[in-house]
Amino acid sequence: MRKAVLSVLAVALALPAPVAAQDARPAATNGSVDLKEWPVEWGGRSRDPYVAPDGKVWFVGQAGNYIAYFDPATEQFKRYEIEEGTNPHNLIVDEKGYVWYAGNRNGRIGKLDPATGEVQIYMMPEDVRDPHTLIFDGRGNIWFTAQGSNRVGRLNMETGKLDLITPHDQPSNPYGIVVDDQGRPWVALRRTNQIISIDPATLEITRYEQADAASRSRRVEWTPDGMVWYGDEPRGYLGRIDPRTGEVKEWPMPGGPDSRPYALTKDAQGRLWISETGPKKQLVGFDPKTEQFFSVNEVSHNIRHMMYHHETGTMWFGTDANNVGRLVVSRIPAPRANEN
Repeated sequence: MRKAVLSVLAVALALPAPVAAQDARPAATNGSVDLKEWPVEWGGRSRDPYVAPDGKVWFVGQAGNYIAYFDPATEQFKRYEIEEGTNPHNLIVDEKGYVWYAGNRNGRIGKLDPATGEVQIYMMPEDVRDPHTLIFDGRGNIWFTAQGSNRVGRLNMETGKLDLITPHDQPSNPYGIVVDDQGRPWVALRRTNQIISIDPATLEITRYEQADAASRSRRVEWTPDGMVWYGDEPRGYLGRIDPRTGEVKEWPMPGGPDSRPYALTKDAQGRLWISETGPKKQLVGFDPKTEQFFSVNEVSHNIRHMMYHHETGTMWFGTDANNVGRLVVSRIPAPRANEN
């Protein structure tokens, strides 16, 4: 596999002061929504589920060192053993059904063929020891973060060519990553108050600051209106950045200052779903159109990453209680603009 390390020009962006925090209380607490969790018999910190083309829900056992799937049709699980010491952090499934996973402890990305159990390994350089979160860009590549190594990478799925970027001159802990409809990655630098975008053609970086110097986020999301969203973990806010102006606006989370927002994704209606990992373990919905939290749902434990499946209108997640969970998002109506 050919590896190319590319230097990146960091482009700083002067930003105006953030918009004052808004008080947005939930319109309702949904105690009767279609939310279900299934216990994983092997334990091992089940997390980061991803729905394959055949409907099976794949996930990793980070502490259990395995790859597995849950079949919603039969409610049965199947487990695949992988290389000792991998401690997979995350996985994604391509259109052909191959499962790509991040070897968080042994510096590799693996490609599992479910039909045979065979694994193809893509080794990282020695200074990229911890692939973290993977995402497809729809252009034949996987972008990924390596938190402790202070790297963002791009792996060509066909050739194995690897491009590596250093997103900050100091350790920045690149964590959550999404790719927008232009093929442009957005990355939360957890050890800073910055979110960056990367130009896929030049690999140049643009930096955006969050609302406060103390702001820190693990995950990031974008919505079709061009806005970029993050959960401010230490301060307990949902934040929005307008990349065109640099304007930042934020809303206090339903769980308050100690809510510790973590996982973040969007559904087909452009509504955001955020996990709270503080004293209350909750999955909450926020509608950017009405600027309201409209759904608050208790879950078994912390949710660290989620996937929305468009075909079924379902949100899939794993919890630290070693459960795989599903929320039927399509049945939850968004609030009307005049609701309080």
